[in-house]
Amino acid sequence: MLEERGVEYTYRDYKKEPLSETEVRRVLGLLDARPTDLLRRNDRSFKELELTGEETDDRLIRLMAENATLLQRPIGIVGNRAAVGRPPESLLALLEGTG
Repeated sequence: MLEERGVEYTYRDYKKEPLSETEVRRVLGLLDARPTDLLRRNDRSFKELELTGEETDDRLIRLMAENATLLQRPIGIVGNRAAVGRPPESLLALLEGTG
């Protein structure tokens, strides 16, 4: 979608280069979201770790850094703004300054 519009971006492979706890906190701050808002409840790690979604923010942030697949994605960041790319149009709104 971004390529179709000629948008230059940097892709980060979250499996090869997962976000640190500090980065997860920054992204949450940019999104004005809590960890439970971005928690992938259908993820295998969610089940394997026997999570409920009721864990503390600190614990979820640590687990998101340790298990990158727990975090919703894609996440686009432009300057001091961010958007989860679900639906994909959210990323376009971010680029246009309305997201």
